[in-house]
Amino acid sequence: MARKSSNRIWWIVGGVVVVLLGGLVVAKQAGWVGQTKPTEVEFSTVKKTDIIERVSASGRVQPEVEVKLSPDVSGEITALYVEEGDSVKQGQLLLKIRPDNYESLFARAQATVNSSKASVEQSKAALAQAESRLLRAKADYDRNKKLFEDKVVSAADFEQIRANYQVAQQDIEAARANISAAQFNVKSSEAGLRDAAENLRKTTIFAPVSGVISLLNVEVGERVVGTSQMAGTELMRIANLSNMEVRVNVNENDIVRVMLGDTAEIDVDAYSGSGRKFQGVVTEIANTASGLTSATGSAAADAVTEFEVKIKILNESFQDLMNSRTKRSYPFKPGMTASVDIITDRRPNVLSVPIAAVTTRSNKTDNEPKGPTQPDTPKDKEKSVKEEPIKEVVFVDSAGVAKVREVKTGISDFENIQILSGLKEGETIVSGPFIIVSKSLKNDDKIIRKQAEVKKGAKDSKENDD
Repeated sequence: MARKSSNRIWWIVGGVVVVLLGGLVVAKQAGWVGQTKPTEVEFSTVKKTDIIERVSASGRVQPEVEVKLSPDVSGEITALYVEEGDSVKQGQLLLKIRPDNYESLFARAQATVNSSKASVEQSKAALAQAESRLLRAKADYDRNKKLFEDKVVSAADFEQIRANYQVAQQDIEAARANISAAQFNVKSSEAGLRDAAENLRKTTIFAPVSGVISLLNVEVGERVVGTSQMAGTELMRIANLSNMEVRVNVNENDIVRVMLGDTAEIDVDAYSGSGRKFQGVVTEIANTASGLTSATGSAAADAVTEFEVKIKILNESFQDLMNSRTKRSYPFKPGMTASVDIITDRRPNVLSVPIAAVTTRSNKTDNEPKGPTQPDTPKDKEKSVKEEPIKEVVFVDSAGVAKVREVKTGISDFENIQILSGLKEGETIVSGPFIIVSKSLKNDDKIIRKQAEVKKGAKDSKENDD
């Protein structure tokens, strides 16, 4: 009886083993076990689109021409004839500085000139007297010379007469030198008079250009400092607010694509609420990076290298705003914040894919055996770089399997990138998620559409049926 029970147990165990083995075989054939789970990805179709390459930057709106006025003389402002926002014409009187001290200096300089001229006349009179003395001394010398030769005049008397004649000659030279010195004094005093007159003239300030008073820093009664060697107190600024530009800083990686004459779309923050954008054109590109001077030739090591670009706002793009305003009001004010998209290239109807679908890979795979860890020599590193060129690739969907395809790319915008070679229109490629495409996805990996995309597609289909 015990033997029958033991055999029965073995039959049961054998049956269970056979069932388990059969289940494993069926599960393996069905793909339930022994296979890697497919990676969930997003798909896109290779298609033709219009690509507009842009360089984005932000900056501030400024007048094309803005003149800062500072005085050349110091003093108190006694009259101010303009207000901020006023339109002025070239040569218009703007303000006056108290001229009392400069009038006194002018009068003193004028008196010095007159005194110098009088000294010239005195020197000329002295020259005439010296010439008369020379004539008399010469006559005495000639007469006594003959008497000395006849032994009538002693040698001592003749030497005295000859010395008087020589002194008279020297007096002539001295008188002429005094006249020259007096004439130079006249020129010097006249220069001082002109300087005093110029300082007196500078107490009255006129507009050097036509425009609008965009900034007024002073009031009547304030004292201002002015020097000829350096900028004094800033009085005001005159700008032409009908000709405005945006000054932006462009990164060094993008500046090489920006050219003079490139068009731009300008979004001024003050008009962002209405969705209004303005048109512009690149008029100036800096040759030296911002913050980098030719004197030092260096900047902070961690500083971002940027170049200033000036973009003129085209008047026709805001002419309607000008027509709806008064003469003293302009649509743009200096210092407004703006962002620009500089259009550097256009390619209509070109083959393209989402920019996230393109990534880079090297020829070397991660499955290759690695040798013992040891430092690489410079030659090893150079050889490694030559043997492992980086190439641009996309992953093409081949019946649920990702296939690496090398491509060549062209320009790109914020969404798509141009495909020059490697793909055909209508092919399905992997376009996301970004971290999977750029890092983890490999050739021959199994892929499946993300559930979110499947549900979205089903929902869109249902809405279309309704």
